[in-house]
Amino acid sequence: MSAFVHGETVWDVACPRGPGRVAGVTMAGFRVGDLDALRMVPHPAVTLLLEFGAGSPVVDYAAGRRQRGSLVAGPGLGSGGAAWARGENVECVQVRLSPVIARAILGVSPADLGGAVVALDDLWGREASRIRERLADVSSWEDRFALTGALLARRHEAGPPVDPEVAWAWRRIAGGRGLVRVDRLAAELGWSRKRLWSRFHAQIGLPPKRAAKLVRFDHAAHRLVAGDSAARVAVEAGYADQSHLHRDVMEFIGVTPANVAGEPFLAVDDIAWPSREAPAGPDLPSAGSPGP
Repeated sequence: MSAFVHGETVWDVACPRGPGRVAGVTMAGFRVGDLDALRMVPHPAVTLLLEFGAGSPVVDYAAGRRQRGSLVAGPGLGSGGAAWARGENVECVQVRLSPVIARAILGVSPADLGGAVVALDDLWGREASRIRERLADVSSWEDRFALTGALLARRHEAGPPVDPEVAWAWRRIAGGRGLVRVDRLAAELGWSRKRLWSRFHAQIGLPPKRAAKLVRFDHAAHRLVAGDSAARVAVEAGYADQSHLHRDVMEFIGVTPANVAGEPFLAVDDIAWPSREAPAGPDLPSAGSPGP
């Protein structure tokens, strides 16, 4: 377990020792005694929060809406700096799900979340309570990761997959760090742009152009946290110029590029998420056909 210090707040952070059972799932464990209001930075993953401690995390978002306890949110949560997390005596396992596998694990498409933060009890019913109880009953983070991984693997195996063409398009976007043209993806699939937009949005939870923009922002934001200059990031992350980067960062997080490095939600990533899922290769999907 490692410690992350921000101001007077200390977060204990745990990471699994090895890869998970399902590709596209990453996990981290957090224990925070007093979590001051923390801006949640949009990320191109579905966020699953499994709490089990004496306290309970609270997420405030979207003009006064609030969710407490275990929850799930689709990719891009917090756009515009609108989502904040807080709480006391918080203990939780946070899971990031690739949108490609999220539908199978959640039982609903990320699009069905409607941009809201949804209580896990409302989505999974009694199963949400059971995993909370089991996480609280064990004493080690490795056991908690193993319990969570087994649950996610079982749900993934039983749940409906996304179309292979949609999965391929997502992986092209993620692997290209958002620097792909939607019309080119559609042409390579042999689909119309409208069909790609419809299928992708329905199964991933974002339109393809918005997904690419979010992936590009995520890469740029982490470069800024790592200490790269805004001018260098703008050039190397594919922005038209530094003003274009500024507009995107303001749109997604609500602060200027110069202030991104001070965002603890991003700064803790090097501890909590030390490695990232390798993107799939560029080959077109071989299973099935585009269909009607």
